[in-house]
Amino acid sequence: MSSLTPIRFADYDPKALSGMTGRVAVLVTPEGSMDQAARTANRLSKGAIARLIESDGFKKVKSGQVVSITWPAGMQAEALDVLVLSRKLTPVEARKAGAKLASVAAGKPLTVMVGNMNKAADLTLGIALRGYEFESHKTATDEAPRAEVTIASKVPSDLEATCAPLLAVAEGVHMTRDLVNEPANVLTTTEFARRIDEMKAIGLEVEILEEADLEKLGMRTLLSVGQGSDSPSKVAVMQWNGGAKDAAPLALVGKGVVFDTGGISLKPAGGMEDMTMDMGGAGVVAGTMKALALRKAKANVVGLVGLVENMPSGNAIRPGDVVKSMKGDTVEIINTDAEGRLVLCDVLWYAQERFKPAAVIDLATLTGAIIIGLGHENAGVFSNDDALCNAFLKSANAEGEGAWRMPLGKAYDDQLKSRIADMKNVGGRPAGSITAAQFLQRFIQDGVPWIHLDIAGVASVKSDTDFAPKGATGWGVMALNRLVSDKFEAE
Repeated sequence: MSSLTPIRFADYDPKALSGMTGRVAVLVTPEGSMDQAARTANRLSKGAIARLIESDGFKKVKSGQVVSITWPAGMQAEALDVLVLSRKLTPVEARKAGAKLASVAAGKPLTVMVGNMNKAADLTLGIALRGYEFESHKTATDEAPRAEVTIASKVPSDLEATCAPLLAVAEGVHMTRDLVNEPANVLTTTEFARRIDEMKAIGLEVEILEEADLEKLGMRTLLSVGQGSDSPSKVAVMQWNGGAKDAAPLALVGKGVVFDTGGISLKPAGGMEDMTMDMGGAGVVAGTMKALALRKAKANVVGLVGLVENMPSGNAIRPGDVVKSMKGDTVEIINTDAEGRLVLCDVLWYAQERFKPAAVIDLATLTGAIIIGLGHENAGVFSNDDALCNAFLKSANAEGEGAWRMPLGKAYDDQLKSRIADMKNVGGRPAGSITAAQFLQRFIQDGVPWIHLDIAGVASVKSDTDFAPKGATGWGVMALNRLVSDKFEAE
């Protein structure tokens, strides 16, 4: 499991710059104004920062970018990183600047002279987010501990207190990335459940429902997905009760298909190795629950994840089979590769029956169609409640996590009509992500506010993002944490 970059908060002392080692970052505005530390570094380096500011190239440098001066004269540091920042920043801009510093530092010791910078906490969060590495399966060549980042502030104790809940969220993001990046021979359904169970240590109530429990509950659609695998299907239930005793919880539900071959409707070989990330929705739920517990959120939130593996075998579900859900509706299986909705529908119904939630949000790497529609910039957002949907979109925007609302409607729902059962599990190629959402909506009880997040395009990507190296992004943990804080947390 990865760990956050060690971050230490220290006094802001520009006089100590000459003796600092590793990399040292100072702040300069796009107009060329230097703060106290930058002026000191400029003097020590015999005017190097001033020459940079006066150069033609500096005119092209934008806020948030870093210009490095290697082995600056008069300093022991191996690099002087000049962070160009506007005085007025949004939280996301400050986080991107911190992420840029972390990327430039590349794991080497770094001291950031923030002084009394506005949004210093967000800059620190950006450093923590971008300082992620997933190397647990690489042969170790360097056993040295991870390099420390020092944040030098005029009031370090205050900044450390402000950063604490943000770094708790970063812990949740890192957990989600770890889960999504893990290969399927490591992250089996049993191992996933074990990692969730470990979170009892941070105050979560955790239950693991085994196949016998799921059979008694009537979760036949979920069990049908996993019946072709040797890995046992499970449902993990995580509760965080930090709000009022009788307040209905927010329910988060995640698809946890630890590997998806497509089942009998076998996927093409090309790209199948990426299906280790098909448990991305469950990963986001687990990471969010970790963040809420670590920061001791004053809210009641329950996270439920359906953990299965979709494999072809002599016991696997077949196209044409009819399966009864926990709700009691029957589903004609047209395509066994449309399995995520079969997992979610039972867990959604169970969550509502047991917890009577104030609202339900499900997350799933559900359809390739959402990638065709929205690419890798935005998750698809489907909802039956404008107020809840707008609150989530506001939270996602505030956290810099792309999300775009998609439509629902009767015409799409009609595509799911079956000749022999209550519904089919697919509605054909047209509007594939919408008909998948329509399928899930059939398992939302009357009056329950609901959001479905199709995160197939944003859970794992092929190139670096602002806040993560290529691979798992941890998308959704920050947005959901913000939604809980803004809409569900007690004063």
